[in-house]
Amino acid sequence: MTNAGTNRATPKTIAELRNVSKRYGEVLAADGLNLEIREGEFLSFLGPSGCGKTTALRMLAGFESPTSGDVLLDGDVVNTLAAHRRPVNMVFQHYALFPHLTVEQNIGYGLKQQRPRPPKAEIAEKVGKALDLVRLSGFERRRIWEMSGGQQQRVALARAIVNEPKMLLLDEPLAALDRKLRKEMQIELQNIQRSLGITFILVTHDQEEALSMSDRICVMRGGRIVQIGSPQDLYDRPKNRYVAGFVGSTNFFDGTVAGQDGDLLAVDLPGRHSLKGAPIGELTKGQSVSLSVRPEQVRLTRAGEGFEVTVLNRIFLGEHTEYLVKHAALGEFLVLAPRQSELNEGPFNVGDALRASWDASAALVLDRN
Repeated sequence: MTNAGTNRATPKTIAELRNVSKRYGEVLAADGLNLEIREGEFLSFLGPSGCGKTTALRMLAGFESPTSGDVLLDGDVVNTLAAHRRPVNMVFQHYALFPHLTVEQNIGYGLKQQRPRPPKAEIAEKVGKALDLVRLSGFERRRIWEMSGGQQQRVALARAIVNEPKMLLLDEPLAALDRKLRKEMQIELQNIQRSLGITFILVTHDQEEALSMSDRICVMRGGRIVQIGSPQDLYDRPKNRYVAGFVGSTNFFDGTVAGQDGDLLAVDLPGRHSLKGAPIGELTKGQSVSLSVRPEQVRLTRAGEGFEVTVLNRIFLGEHTEYLVKHAALGEFLVLAPRQSELNEGPFNVGDALRASWDASAALVLDRN
């Protein structure tokens, strides 16, 4: 079977969760998870603390066993298979490196635990290749405490890939890094994943991290999978208000469905105001909905079409400027104005009365749940 027009084979399923649930006493941490993980993909579990994403990762790793359902690797059920017997490695949030060992010794530690143990020359060769891959050649003799946070993260990554696992699990590995270094490591992880061609599975609560790195994102809430899709699919076609709010920044205007208007829905808002938008899913007249408009979809002008708003706040962010504006009926909402629009109109100032507008097709009408 091939994808239309690409002549590329559909990636095989390397791991699977089949109706998997996990209880800790009265707490249901994972609730009926169903997910197929593809060979060679970069998949992210995205959601707030306590949504079940780390529990799912730990069941794939073998650190936890499901209360019900099955975890499969290469088609085999592995519910009771110990972690060290699975073709899987994990990079933890705090790296879990051995401070008394050198970089080289940390990376080669797992190889030395294999039985039978590989020859010294083979271990040295594999450690050297791993160091090259994470751009740490020449640091073999360094102690861990002599390395920066970003370098330690690379050591942990090299230690995880040196065994050539089929899947690499990453539990918020960039959380301890500063913003600039985190951006650099996001690119580094993508490059390494493409170079190795193995499956990467990332757990994160950082939406930007998930959007920038993933082939697919699995959005979770309350132990359940809410929606799975590519970053663009989730951003442009979120299933409901929860997904839209968690994947990127957006403005919500709550109301009820008034009726159909061609391909659009009319939504009645409080204060006798009405807006139109593109419906997502089956929505019925009178249903409570949220109309979602991304800040970059909103246009601000000094005159012309749209409705009158007042600028409450302005934050210059380089390539664009963020405005907080207020409308008498709609309330406050955000606008991201690109640099070019400011060059055309001139910068807007706090207190300015402006006109705000957007294309009705860019507004999404979503179920509130």
